[in-house]
Amino acid sequence: MLDDSLRARIDTSKPHSARFWNYFVGGKDNYEVDREIGDQIKSIFPGLVDVAVTSRRFLGRAVRHLAEEQGVRQFLDIGTGLPTADNTHEVAQRVAPDARIVYVDNDPIVLAHANALLTSTPEGATAYLDADLYDPEAVLEAAAGTLDLSRPVGLMILNTLGHVADYGQARELVRRLMAGLPAGSHLVISDSTATSEGMIAASEAYNSSGAVPYYVRPVAEIAGFFDGLELVRPGVVPVTEWRPEPSGGVDVDTAVDAYCGVGRKR
Repeated sequence: MLDDSLRARIDTSKPHSARFWNYFVGGKDNYEVDREIGDQIKSIFPGLVDVAVTSRRFLGRAVRHLAEEQGVRQFLDIGTGLPTADNTHEVAQRVAPDARIVYVDNDPIVLAHANALLTSTPEGATAYLDADLYDPEAVLEAAAGTLDLSRPVGLMILNTLGHVADYGQARELVRRLMAGLPAGSHLVISDSTATSEGMIAASEAYNSSGAVPYYVRPVAEIAGFFDGLELVRPGVVPVTEWRPEPSGGVDVDTAVDAYCGVGRKR
């Protein structure tokens, strides 16, 4: 149930990225204004639905890789979005029941649904922070209430950095977050990319809707977020091509305008 202060922060007159994305992945936590721009963009560029679905599947594969193969037991998920199937803590705790996860977002709708993110195994822990990407040190300080920042952390920033208009600022925010994490930590990023005319047109339509803009970037700029880190194979690739699983329902031959990568701090 929304309290009055939370309700006052929700603007249903304009689309919102978390609700818009929720609509694209088949969720029910969205409003008519989100569905209208979603349907408009589907007519311009149906491939954005594939981007939404395959980006979510990448999250699962990346978390499993870190938990199973790298032994990571802590995750900091910034730009959480609305809860759906296979959230970070669900994937991680299937592999490692003692995994600890902190979610970070500053959207009131996400905050209203945060309890769905706080289900945890008895051995592990989950927490939700109503905090801002633009203040990395405050995020890290608050996350330290749940995570041991002297031990490796998986930093997840998925489909979020496109909201930072200035590329240099986006890189600096990532740098500051990683600076507060120890060696052995990993950075996991995915974002939509300016790799087709359709995606560029979809981005322009979305940004004209009154929503907080989301800027698609060249692949080289996505790769730049990993400067100074050791890229995990296969490097920065389309989200369908990052360690695809035969039974994962992902067609690696389907072109998607979203790239991703995982990098390790040495």
